[in-house]
Amino acid sequence: MNQKSDQSVFRISGAPRSLKADVRSREVRYLISMGVRTLCFVGAFVTQGIARWLLIVAAVFLPYIAVVIANAGRERTKTPPPAFLPDHRLELPAPPERPVPPQNNVRTG
Repeated sequence: MNQKSDQSVFRISGAPRSLKADVRSREVRYLISMGVRTLCFVGAFVTQGIARWLLIVAAVFLPYIAVVIANAGRERTKTPPPAFLPDHRLELPAPPERPVPPQNNVRTG
């Protein structure tokens, strides 16, 4: 079963996303932008008038915008994530009482 918790999730490190995840997200943004550019070119062939020229202009400038967005560096934060401070202090339970063994006062000798 997939249950969602109402509790907040805390980051335990100030480390940024992995390089692989960062590159993947930039690739996806670039491919989406190029898909929109392709749609602009197709739309320019099937429309007339001012819409055609707007689509052509968008198709010309979208590669530049896509490259600038894709080459934007990794995100940098100046502040570390907030420290996790629990609301209550957790303590270990007291150890169980150990019974005292009976003493045998019989002497052998």
